Amino acid sequence: MKPHKQYRPRKQPAEAKLRQPGRQQHPLVASQPTQPQPVEPKIVQIEKPIYGGAFLARLEGKAVFVPLTLPGEQVRVRVTQKKRGYDTADPDEIVAASPERIAPACSHFGSCGGCDYQHTNYETQLAFKQAILRETLERGGVTTSTEINVLAAAPWHYRNRIRLAFDAAGNPGYRGRRSNAVIPVSECPIAAPLLLNSAKSIAEIARQFAPSLRPTEIALFCDATETALLASVSIASPAQSNPAKTKPSFDDFAQAIHEQIPALKGAELLAEGHAAQPPHAIAQWGAPSLSYRAASFDYRVDHGAFFQVNRFLVDALVQQVIAGHKGSLAWDLFAGVGLFARSLAPSFDRVVAVESAPSATQALTANLKGTTGTAVRSATLDFLRRSRKSAHVDSARPDLVVVDPPRIGLGPDITALLAEVAAPALVYVSCDPATLARDLRPLTASGYTIQSMTLADLFPQTFHLETVVQLRRA
Repeated sequence: MKPHKQYRPRKQPAEAKLRQPGRQQHPLVASQPTQPQPVEPKIVQIEKPIYGGAFLARLEGKAVFVPLTLPGEQVRVRVTQKKRGYDTADPDEIVAASPERIAPACSHFGSCGGCDYQHTNYETQLAFKQAILRETLERGGVTTSTEINVLAAAPWHYRNRIRLAFDAAGNPGYRGRRSNAVIPVSECPIAAPLLLNSAKSIAEIARQFAPSLRPTEIALFCDATETALLASVSIASPAQSNPAKTKPSFDDFAQAIHEQIPALKGAELLAEGHAAQPPHAIAQWGAPSLSYRAASFDYRVDHGAFFQVNRFLVDALVQQVIAGHKGSLAWDLFAGVGLFARSLAPSFDRVVAVESAPSATQALTANLKGTTGTAVRSATLDFLRRSRKSAHVDSARPDLVVVDPPRIGLGPDITALLAEVAAPALVYVSCDPATLARDLRPLTASGYTIQSMTLADLFPQTFHLETVVQLRRA
């Protein structure tokens, strides 16, 4: 699994009440109590969006990061944290609002930490992301005159995966903005409707099984048509981690869910780990995977395996990546369940798909069965080091390399080895513009040139953005 792309709402600041002149309550966010601040509120001018969801202002010459605002607005803010290079602040009052400000579609926007841009229209959001991507690349030392293309689809109900926590009363919700508190939610307009409806039903069923089964979190994943659902239920109590005692109760629990939600194909019960120990499955009901139709193929996706989150853009993203490439050999590194490898297989004599996550490797093998593709269970760095040895079976120089790394990017060792491999074509799928800039700098220095760059907006209403960069050897 690629944990960086598994949805987990970010911890963000509890939002102060925003008011506009002449209004009792600005519709941007519901009021929440805040702790008294020793710093008096001050008015700032919002300049531009920055990566991470906040907006830049300046206070006595120092950068201040303010969420839930818009460029051109005058905002009364309270500084909440001071650092050497910048301060963070909460907006207290919108003194002069931007004409691009709109009422958010979700009643939880502002208190919930999941979304950042619901207070403006989608066209403006895309403009923000283009500007952020280009500036981040330039600040990272990557200069390009290439136009940033945009790949976008419907900005609501797009998510095929959500993760929710339960509060003390058993209500499902997301983590708050700058808070670890659970914000119970009655709606989530960025998620496929099946997901939140299922979470509410599961919460009600869980109350019937308490205290023998008390979930702390639940992760839900559905196919594009909302006809198949997988559920991963987490518990914290060590007393509930005895499989002999837990499985019968969990079977009844899952069956009760299935009776209310026929789309449920499989469920697993996870015991939360301690310290660096990851959660581990202690019971399972139904199928261990679901079939996900994408790019003209039915992909097997197992519990916990990474799959692209935007159900409306998966096909277009695949086409953007494969982009007419063909040849003798292609490598798909960080392959997941084989989304790109499976689509490359008809155009290459051989495709080598490299993945290390146990949650994905079995599905990867199954998805490549009967094609020119071969699954290799390995970390990408280890695979590249082995590929340097001429005796290794995968040592032939590839015509194409596709990389889709986690948020931390490739890093210096992998980029150096890719430069040494010197494949004629390289496609970099990135979910973090800062690490993308860091990695592109040595790749372009080694002889690659950027042929095209596409901002794939897989995460509307949030600051997250995906980038597909097509590179070729000069």
